Amino acid sequence: MLNQDIVREATRLTRAGQLVEATALLQRMLQGGSAPTPESRSASQARLPQLDPLTIDATANVVEEREAPQIAPIRSAQGRRRSLPLDGMRDFSGLGLRSPITRAPLSPSDIVPEGTRFIAGTFSNAAGSRTYKLFIPSRCQGQRLPLIVMLHGCTQSPDDFAAGTRMNFLAEEQNCFVVYPEQPSGANQSKCWNWFRTGDQRRGGGEPSMIAGITRQIMRNHVIDPKRVYVAGLSAGGAAAAIMGATYSDLYAAVGIHSGLACGAASDLPSAFAAMRQGGGSKAVADGKTSVPTIVFHGDRDTTVHPKNGDQIIEQSARATRPTTKVLRGRVPHGHAYTRTILIDGAGRAISEHWNIDGAGHAWSGGSPAGSYTDPQGPDATREMLRFFLEHSLGG
Repeated sequence: MLNQDIVREATRLTRAGQLVEATALLQRMLQGGSAPTPESRSASQARLPQLDPLTIDATANVVEEREAPQIAPIRSAQGRRRSLPLDGMRDFSGLGLRSPITRAPLSPSDIVPEGTRFIAGTFSNAAGSRTYKLFIPSRCQGQRLPLIVMLHGCTQSPDDFAAGTRMNFLAEEQNCFVVYPEQPSGANQSKCWNWFRTGDQRRGGGEPSMIAGITRQIMRNHVIDPKRVYVAGLSAGGAAAAIMGATYSDLYAAVGIHSGLACGAASDLPSAFAAMRQGGGSKAVADGKTSVPTIVFHGDRDTTVHPKNGDQIIEQSARATRPTTKVLRGRVPHGHAYTRTILIDGAGRAISEHWNIDGAGHAWSGGSPAGSYTDPQGPDATREMLRFFLEHSLGG
């Protein structure tokens, strides 16, 4: 059958809740196969492999196996991290994963600076319940402090994401709170935020309502500056961060998106595959307010999420303005070159930045090998995101 027939059948399966079958069918299309006939459907379903739902994830670091230190580690529920082949997620579904390798478990020193706290919490509303980890800086007495919301990628945990980005260490320097909502495997088998479902792209419902609810719960329980609250994420978490910026522009003063997609880039599983492969649309379901300042990082050799998606995020974030453009080029010593494009509004304020990283794949730029899915040779995305965030405030 033609490709459109395959996509039509995959859409039918998705709407019927058969994500595994839809994923396998789209895989056959990408590999040159054909759609099943109605007569062969039941037989073929019996032979389908057990696949995860849609996964977009990052490129793991190659690390040596080593004996775990004899400490009580802070770590994710699964206790181990697994490695992917470099940019080997072309199927986006969990296929091609190597067997998990044994790595040393995370130690507290990988995740938080000494003298600070990293505590667990839970939020519940009508849409469901999510756990989270909250970083509390050592100098948090008295003044209202900024809050950064960090949304992990597929298969990651708050501990792993914190270790890879080292956001807690920079937040200690700048005296900021950081919260890491956790997507459980019960919501998505690969622990991806469900950025591609229309029900999870809207204000007041689904996953956006829980992420916003966690944000507001931290703001109530701690001394947070309501004008300096920010959201960032990687991969599926980056796509979710884009949704939060589009739907809660009254809550977040700026957004950071690493290797993600624009809000509205997909509305179901087939369109998600298409967006990841060739770029999606930028049909945001916005909350009617002004666009949120946005900083984007994307590798130009990302074969998991097409780099065109980074361009579309910037287009979406600047849709209400007529900015001027400033282009800067640089290179990390012994690392990647990059192009930094800054969009400036009529008042001279930087409303968005796009860091296009030469030769980088699908991984957090400048991250630590202690966490999964990082590229230490890139510019420091964590430091640059935090710098960009603190340059912006609601109403400022």
